[in-house]
Amino acid sequence: MHTVVVGTSGTTAEDVLAVARGDARIELSAEALTALAAAREIVDALAAKPEPVYGVSTGFGALASRHISPELRAQLQRNIVRSHAAGMGPRVEREVVRALMFLRLKTVCSGHTGVRPEVAQTMADILNAGITPVVHEYGSLGCSGDLAPLSHCALTLIGEGDAEGPDGTVRPAAELLADAGIAPVELREKEGLALLNGTDGMLGMLIMALADLQKLYTSADITAALSLEALLGTDKVLAAELHAIRPHPGQGAAAANMLKVLAGSGLTGHHQDDAPRVQDAYSVRCAPQVAGAGRDTLAHARTVAGRELAAAVDNPVVLPGDGGAGGGRVESNGNFHGAPVAYVLDFLAIAAADLGSIAERRTDRLLDKNRSHGLPPFLADDAGVDSGLMIAQYTQAALVSEMKRLAVPASTDSIPSSAMQEDHVSMGWSSARKLRTAVDNLTRIVAIELYAATRAIELRAGLAPAPASSAVIEAVRLAGVEGPGPDRFLAPDLAAADAFVRDGGLVRAAETVTGPLD
Repeated sequence: MHTVVVGTSGTTAEDVLAVARGDARIELSAEALTALAAAREIVDALAAKPEPVYGVSTGFGALASRHISPELRAQLQRNIVRSHAAGMGPRVEREVVRALMFLRLKTVCSGHTGVRPEVAQTMADILNAGITPVVHEYGSLGCSGDLAPLSHCALTLIGEGDAEGPDGTVRPAAELLADAGIAPVELREKEGLALLNGTDGMLGMLIMALADLQKLYTSADITAALSLEALLGTDKVLAAELHAIRPHPGQGAAAANMLKVLAGSGLTGHHQDDAPRVQDAYSVRCAPQVAGAGRDTLAHARTVAGRELAAAVDNPVVLPGDGGAGGGRVESNGNFHGAPVAYVLDFLAIAAADLGSIAERRTDRLLDKNRSHGLPPFLADDAGVDSGLMIAQYTQAALVSEMKRLAVPASTDSIPSSAMQEDHVSMGWSSARKLRTAVDNLTRIVAIELYAATRAIELRAGLAPAPASSAVIEAVRLAGVEGPGPDRFLAPDLAAADAFVRDGGLVRAAETVTGPLD
């Protein structure tokens, strides 16, 4: 099994995915353990002083003005975890919770949180044991971090609440910890707050969305090429020299992908035949420009994610001094605000909605006998008796409509909380949750275009598709997506097409001919 070593300088997207989706084992580096111990010395020294220090010897949020006496501080840390574990709604997916926990551990190990080494080790042990806290859909405002979701994770750490075991059964966390030989943690000064105060949930969902969208953008380039081919369009608009004079990197990459797929096609270039047209429709001709803009949005989001992966997000934070424990300090800050992550999550939802929209327009064109240049109505076997793919396009249109609603930014909203102390919040968790739905929908939209385009190409009797297109058609048929013929129960075909796109089968099939696609 792959092992991820957590140090003091952040982590990588690959490591997040390995832990969240691949159940990679986690180890703490010697450097991290040393940094944890050093930061803890600073917290202990400050806790022993009579002066109040936020998060160490005070209450939290709007209650920060109260100085907490030493005998109440362990109770304070337990109480913040219990009271903040106030989520509601459906359970969040296992991979999201694992990413959330791992990214919190990343910050804890930075040496800027003041958490003891044994707390960090217990966090790693829980992940390694396959124990997943029950986290709910609603509860985070994306400021002061993902407080409620992280609190539910911290609740498991102290042996309270419910969690899912490695067998998928939800049981009391105390039982699962006992079965795994893990002792619950007794929290000390600052530790409860340090476990809750980060943007880890929204960042984890951003990392996973970036991975999924990268594959989907390549898939959409392939289906756009197939649609162009099925519509007897021209590939001259994909020439590299045309895209070089508008040098957006994503646009050039999308056009290059489409050209690779279309190489050797006997279907392209027939736009001057029986029903001549000077230019293809925008949904075909401008496919690289729209997909390319989305690709560049992905690149920007990766930059933001990379910075966050290197960050230590907590409030307050421990800053070491030059003179050892006596010189260190604990400082309040605003680094927990989720705006940088929330903005790109919303931006990605906008780009995904537009990619879905242009794919649906191409699908509709394939089904319309007045615009498909010789294809039968709705790609039906016997139009009138058969309806063909008419309602498959309805489904696609419904998905696109929802994508447009999901593209409305959550990060433009803010609802004050904590008695107006936390008077501006990011809503980044909501941005992340709706992006996950958008990514799911986009996969289905691309799958429906694939279904329609491959069927349309097969209906072009006497014209040979590109070798890459043929490879895709062969693979998708082997995956259980049937070709042209009389009407049948369509839902199973659409589900098979969705699975084919979702697991990367579409890209793999094309790449057997094209080589690696961007």
